[in-house]
Amino acid sequence: MNCRIVYLIACLLIISACDRIDEATKKQLKKEGKKVAKQVAGAAQHFDGKHTFVAFEAKQNTQRIKMFWKDNNGNILGSLQNLKTYVESQGDTLLYACNGGMYMQNQSPLGWYIENEKERKPINTKAGKGNFYLNPKGIFYVQKNNLTKINSIQSENDRKKVPASTINYLTQSGPMLVHEGKINALFTPSSLNINIRNGVGILQNGNALFVMSTYPLCFYDFAKYFADKGCKEALYLDGFVSRTYYPEENYEQLDGGFGVMIGVVRKR
Repeated sequence: MNCRIVYLIACLLIISACDRIDEATKKQLKKEGKKVAKQVAGAAQHFDGKHTFVAFEAKQNTQRIKMFWKDNNGNILGSLQNLKTYVESQGDTLLYACNGGMYMQNQSPLGWYIENEKERKPINTKAGKGNFYLNPKGIFYVQKNNLTKINSIQSENDRKKVPASTINYLTQSGPMLVHEGKINALFTPSSLNINIRNGVGILQNGNALFVMSTYPLCFYDFAKYFADKGCKEALYLDGFVSRTYYPEENYEQLDGGFGVMIGVVRKR
């Protein structure tokens, strides 16, 4: 189990045993206890003795990256199991899949979304609370020539650089983990804001690298994983809800209640 979780649990147990705690402190402890319980549950769901990170490199020459939200009848796919069934019904083999960004309660994308060259949701440049709104905001997209890119969309100038007419698939999320070769300045190594996390980066060879942690960790440590792999750009996709389907590594999480999902199939 992650050392930060052990530390937090130990602190909570020690402090909660003390009789001289005011109500405000008890309330805060209860709130923190629920957070820790969520992190422990996440660790239990994702624990894997073989991996600390589940990583998949999508090869542009032999594989295709697609994004999925609804089936041909307009029904939200939602889970990786539904995605697998749907992809196979289209005659493809699903090599890898993960949730593809944050979504609203009705499972619609929270930000910009393009599927099969058609814009399904507009860009979201609003300010707000939560990870999605941390700066800089970013997008991961697949061009018609199968090349993958990650761009910041924080400024108007950033947004002007996005070649919208050449994009086949696009999902917006945030924050950027790594931008222009640097780890996001908002992140600190000592942060106790830990969770299961998944994201995507662009390797120096141009291939997309999809990664999910199998234990709760802070943003800085997650971003550092991508930076250490040589990614100059990397984007956070989501946290506690993250799931991965990677049968070649015997890692198959087929549940979920997602909005957009990302799948990698063999190139025809």
